Amino acid sequence: MKVIRAIVLKIYMVWVLLVFTLFMLIILPVMVLPGLFGQKYGNITYFGLWLWSWIFSLLTFIRYEVIGAENVDKKTSYIYASNHTSFLDLPGLRIAIPTQFRPLAKKELLKIPVFGLIVRVACVVVDRTNAESRKKSIATLTKRIRSGISLLIFPEGTQNRTDQPLQPFYDGAFRLSKETETPIMPVVVVNAGELMPPSTINLKPGKIKVIFGTPVPPHSSPDLAGLKQETYDQMMGILKKYKKGVTQ
Repeated sequence: MKVIRAIVLKIYMVWVLLVFTLFMLIILPVMVLPGLFGQKYGNITYFGLWLWSWIFSLLTFIRYEVIGAENVDKKTSYIYASNHTSFLDLPGLRIAIPTQFRPLAKKELLKIPVFGLIVRVACVVVDRTNAESRKKSIATLTKRIRSGISLLIFPEGTQNRTDQPLQPFYDGAFRLSKETETPIMPVVVVNAGELMPPSTINLKPGKIKVIFGTPVPPHSSPDLAGLKQETYDQMMGILKKYKKGVTQ
């Protein structure tokens, strides 16, 4: 039975790779070309990303359940602060977030064939080893949020490869929240890391939950540290509620 299971999983992985690549190529013009004509066509790009994410979920039997969508006001811009445990977080976040947004992405993603083109158009890219790049990225994020476009930031900085539910948060998202007076929207993705662990291409079908918390106003705490802690505590509370075996 173990041999049969291993063969089935390998066939499944090949199928997922085929779906990922084929439909990304088919929908690529919708995702990339509008961005070449300016930010005002971003809604078309993000529709393409939603469509690809939906097809990917449907054909790979990876289902995304969205919880707490009623907490999101579509007329409000947010800084979405999400945990990050797997590549599978990304389609789920695109399906769940109801409006256009801009993720903060690391420069290394530009090297991925085809996917790198989408990152260049749809994200704000930062070279974390370069102070000037970080400064420029912050300026771009500020410009986007003030134009009414939400942001998506992983405050842990990278995929969580530890045995802890959450890694310590960096300050960037919370400093930006204070400076632009934009509420933080905590988002927690549950079970993505179990279906596809970080730094691997091993995956299996199943259900992933994307849970929205309640908005954290920028002035709910007098200082940046308090805002960061309030967001961290809320996300940890969601993890405890929806994920078995989570401890502080």
